[in-house]
Order: sequence, then C-alpha cells, then structure tokens
Amino acid sequence: MKAVSIIIPAWNEERTIAATLQALQSLVEEIGAEIIVVDDGSTDRTAEEAEPLCTRLIRLPLNLGKGRALHSGIEAASGEIFLFLDADLQESAEHAGLLLRPVLEDTADMAVACFAPAKKRGGLGLVKLLARYGIMALSGFRCQAPLSGQRAVRKQVLEKITLSDGFGVEVGLTIDAAGLGFRIVEVGIPFRHRLTGNDAAGWMHRGKQFAEVGRTLWSKWRKPVC
Repeated sequence: MKAVSIIIPAWNEERTIAATLQALQSLVEEIGAEIIVVDDGSTDRTAEEAEPLCTRLIRLPLNLGKGRALHSGIEAASGEIFLFLDADLQESAEHAGLLLRPVLEDTADMAVACFAPAKKRGGLGLVKLLARYGIMALSGFRCQAPLSGQRAVRKQVLEKITLSDGFGVEVGLTIDAAGLGFRIVEVGIPFRHRLTGNDAAGWMHRGKQFAEVGRTLWSKWRKPVC
C-alpha cells in the first residue's frame, strides 16, 4: 500500500479540530498514515488542541489562506497519496477511508467527496454555480461538488500543477487535473461540517469566496495548464 499523508488546514477551529483528529485515528492505525495539521495563523487554541493528536503540526505566522496552507502541508508530507480534509468534520471524519478507496484501488487519480444536501440552505448557491460552470467551461468536466475540500489526490497530480491561493484552490485543482487528463471521480460520503450562516459574517465569507473563485477562473482562462 502506498503511503498516505492526511493534510488538514485549520484556522480558528479549536472547537472542532480535536474531534476531527480523534475520528481519524482508526484509519491512521489501519493504513499507517501520517496526519499533518497546518494552523493557518489561528488566534485561538487550534494548535494546542491539534498537537497531541497529529503527526506534525505546522504553524503559519499569519492567516495566508487555504491554498497556501495546503501547499505548506504538501511540502512537509512524505506520502504518495494526499488526503485533504477540513478541520470541522468532527466525528464524521471516520468515513475518510471511503474517499481514499478509489485512489488506493487505482480507479481514480483524484476522488472528491460529495456531501448529502443540507437540510437547511445556507445561501443562494451562487459560488457553487460559478465554480461548477466555470470548471465545465474551462475543462469540460461536469462536477457536482466543485467546492468540496475533501479530496484524495495522487502526488503525481500535484507535481504537475500549481495550487491556487485562498478559496479558489479546489476549483483550480479540478480544472488542472481534468485538463491534464487525470481520472476524477466524485464519491457520496456522509461527511458533515459547519454551514456558513446567514448573518453578516456569513455573507462576507461568501462574498470573499465568490471573488477568489472568480479570480481563479480568470487565471486558469488566461494561462491554462495544457
């Protein structure tokens, strides 16, 4: 079995990170994976909660964004397969092995988790629509979960592309992987995570996400990977 590195970017996740890491322990023991947590400039106790439960903790001095955090984790990883997970999955992270399976069985080069539809809609879905149609227009790949941060990816995929910064990282990764002809599958997995609310902070988050996804699509249109 090829070595697996689980990489978890985290920013101010002191309430969820420990439960997420604890839920991964059985998978770690089963396949001998390493867990790398990248604390992306948190101002709470994220690092202190994570350190006893991970193989390696990387602390970034400032909040540099998800793309930069993932890149830091990849540089430190020793695996041939990378499993990207969000820090707020909590107990549902126990299902992460299902996401690894297509890559371990060599039926995919990248597997992307599809969440079950939320019972309560958080926003208007504009970011997801922009990402989905942008990916289809630039790569021809039709996806259901364009923004999912839960992905299992072969090292050879990441060696041929450059990760985008911020919230556009998943969109850029999908466009580049599809454009280079790598096999991508989407897998329905019962992951759960915190939904962005409908308060001012939630709408500000969506606005930033929309802008960064749009910036990534513009960048990939101007300079395609292939």
